[in-house]
Amino acid sequence: MFSRSNWTILGLAVLAAAIGGYTQHHLQTAPAAPVTTAASTLIGQPLPTLSLPDLDGRLHDLGEYRGRRVLINLWASWCLPCLQEMPALVKAQQKFGDRGAIVIGIALDQPAHVQAFLAAHPVNYPILIGPPESPDASVKLGNTRNNLPYSVLVADDGRILATHEGAMTPDQMEQWLAR
Repeated sequence: MFSRSNWTILGLAVLAAAIGGYTQHHLQTAPAAPVTTAASTLIGQPLPTLSLPDLDGRLHDLGEYRGRRVLINLWASWCLPCLQEMPALVKAQQKFGDRGAIVIGIALDQPAHVQAFLAAHPVNYPILIGPPESPDASVKLGNTRNNLPYSVLVADDGRILATHEGAMTPDQMEQWLAR
């Protein structure tokens, strides 16, 4: 038979497993509520100057996309809502890329994690790296609460049209890019 200490250990293990299972289920089934931050002080302002490396280490200035409608999406490999949003971003790039729009992903993650993630979940749009230890890229784009995913819509003249905190739906992306 089990001793009292064995029963205690078994009980604690079952309790820990139950809490872990509940937490995992809750995180997977309850994505963060999306918040459109139309009141952002960046709306109508020029896109801030921001240069970030791609996965090959080449620097890209976000200003190089001027003349195109740009949907900038900040994400991380560990962010479940980000992963759930990515197929819609791929479809948006497929649909609107020929019309002059572009989706740009900014991964707030370590390059090795991003490369491994993209090997399993490839995308058809450029990915830049915003170092996670420096929230500068995120904050400059208006994500002052550092929530992910976070998206910014930039007009072809370089002005910020909208920001969105949380995962976007395919319909929201279409409305943004079809403007």
